Amino acid sequence: MPTRIALFSLLVPDYDEALAFFLQIGFECREDTDLGGGKRWVRIAPKGAETEILLARAVGAEQGAAVGAQGGGRVWLFLETTDFDADHRHMQSVGIPFEGPPRSEPYGRVAVWRDPWGNRWDLIEFADAGRGGTGG
Repeated sequence: MPTRIALFSLLVPDYDEALAFFLQIGFECREDTDLGGGKRWVRIAPKGAETEILLARAVGAEQGAAVGAQGGGRVWLFLETTDFDADHRHMQSVGIPFEGPPRSEPYGRVAVWRDPWGNRWDLIEFADAGRGGTGG
């Protein structure tokens, strides 16, 4: 029986651009392997996280059109933090565009932001810190 989601793909237009972006907000590169033919296996994650993101360079018109739209315009990625204020300040200092000020919801403190390709993310500090750990 499956036990966890190990990783998921995030379509990006360019490996190096995406890697640089995520490193500046505190992710780490766990693997960057050249697979030949311009293809790479690039795994990233927040430090200490279990679930990883596989950066997938979009190839062709269909994949290119899906860059930034994998969530259909909804927030579909949730970046958990245990120090909302510090992480929010850091992300603002490196130019991450937030859609509005942080807000408190029953499930936690949250602010919506966009990556350079238009994907909508939540920066979130859950109200229930024991809901399953941090990261990933």
